[in-house]
Amino acid sequence: MPTPEDIWADADLPTRRLAGLALNPSAPEDVLLRLLADGPSAVRMVLCRDRVLPDAVVDAVVEHPDRYTRSFFARNPHVDPAQRVRLLEDPDWFVRAHFAEGPRVPFPARPRPLPDEAVVHMINTYEGEHLGSFNFYRQISLGLRRSMPTHPVAKVRGWGLNGWRQLPADTRAALLADPDDEIRERAHRLLREEDPAWVESELPARSCHARTDMLLHQALSRTVVDSVLTAPAGPEDKAMIAKNPSLPADVVALLAADPDPEVRGTIAHRADLGPSERRALVADPDPDVRRRVAYRADLGPAERGALAADPEPKVRLAVSVHPALSEEERAGIAYEVPMDHDFVLRYVPEVPRDPETVRRQAHSGHPLLRREAAVDPALPPDLVELLAVDDDLGVRVLLAQNHPHAPAPLLLRSFLEYTGRERAHLITRPNFPTAGLAAYAAHEDPEVRALAARDPGTGSATVERLTRDPDPAVRAALARHPNLPESRLVELLDDDELAHEAAANPALDSEIIRGLVRNGLRLVGRDQSR
Repeated sequence: MPTPEDIWADADLPTRRLAGLALNPSAPEDVLLRLLADGPSAVRMVLCRDRVLPDAVVDAVVEHPDRYTRSFFARNPHVDPAQRVRLLEDPDWFVRAHFAEGPRVPFPARPRPLPDEAVVHMINTYEGEHLGSFNFYRQISLGLRRSMPTHPVAKVRGWGLNGWRQLPADTRAALLADPDDEIRERAHRLLREEDPAWVESELPARSCHARTDMLLHQALSRTVVDSVLTAPAGPEDKAMIAKNPSLPADVVALLAADPDPEVRGTIAHRADLGPSERRALVADPDPDVRRRVAYRADLGPAERGALAADPEPKVRLAVSVHPALSEEERAGIAYEVPMDHDFVLRYVPEVPRDPETVRRQAHSGHPLLRREAAVDPALPPDLVELLAVDDDLGVRVLLAQNHPHAPAPLLLRSFLEYTGRERAHLITRPNFPTAGLAAYAAHEDPEVRALAARDPGTGSATVERLTRDPDPAVRAALARHPNLPESRLVELLDDDELAHEAAANPALDSEIIRGLVRNGLRLVGRDQSR
């Protein structure tokens, strides 16, 4: 079964040129329909997967006899989910599997959610293996995810059981008495995990995934805890039980003084850590343990003071963001804010942050707190304006990466100044500018030079020059620019490297496109189009 990568690797020059035409925004609807009907697999893949399609083309895709073609459309991230959902009941399991897997979008961004009724239908009727991926879960709306434990459809309630440990007592009780036998049985199995005697009877003696889950999350008997302390099955066992919420208080105290700093560091996060153990960890010989305990909200003034004067910079930095500190106290700590971090797109929290906390962070003198405010996509306009001119690169870039209304000057400045991971995400933001980018056509950074491809005012001479740029990404970007001189565009249509991009150039006249399609299909041959 060929992968998309295999399909593209096998595409010859005429095929890649046809694939470029399939992406061309100037291509008429009848051309797209012909490429769908007669184009080779690589062309149909690009057409169905990599662009928005007119309704008539969508109609033809859904009815296309080739399952690969329909499966490409099933994972198209550009089309409305209401169009993709037309493949919901496709007769071929291969297409349904790709539909359930959904579009590939850069993590942690989510694809647009499918309609709730479509997800319910899939849970009710699809093979379980098709719904097992994380990508399927990411296509479920927040509202449906929250309603799953009480949903009227039994199989959907079954999905709600996945969050059993976080469910309120009345919802648990209803699931334990559910009219559906399977739901009721599964709920009782989950309840057994809270019975230390049952966990003890089922705990595997050797290290494995099941043992790991039990030691981390399930109710542990004193016998199990003592066996881990005296005869662990693996070197990580003690660190695992250190995270378990059922750990007895005397064992929490014992592990707070464990010889392994990883165990002590894990204990440092526990809400049930006693005051004497907390004080001991504040003075721990391992700086990473002291760093972990520095984040505790219950630190007293003396403990905060000791950590603020710690010889290790990472410990001082950790305590410098403590919520109990005043701005004056923070300013008195000799912390150093790292600048070598990646400033990237963050998860959108399902529970909105407290607006007053975010406002205090935005106005803080501490860059790390302002960075925490900057990632909030609900940040109000006055705070967006404030943080957009912040003197910290991290604050500015995080705001640009995460806020849906990040202003154009901030987006451009962030792209010019930030060279870390997910830099390219900045140019996908709604307000990223286009005008004036030709000014960067001679920039030393090829990613910045390529911005000239986004400027409709980039001159034809500059566009032509950049199609000969040393960097292949720059050449490819400028081959699509509508100001590319016609003679150079014609030349690139026969270029092994750039034919695909040149064929997608919107400057191509529709009649030229039709001629290229006729000739291209003749070259590749109808036998290759099936």
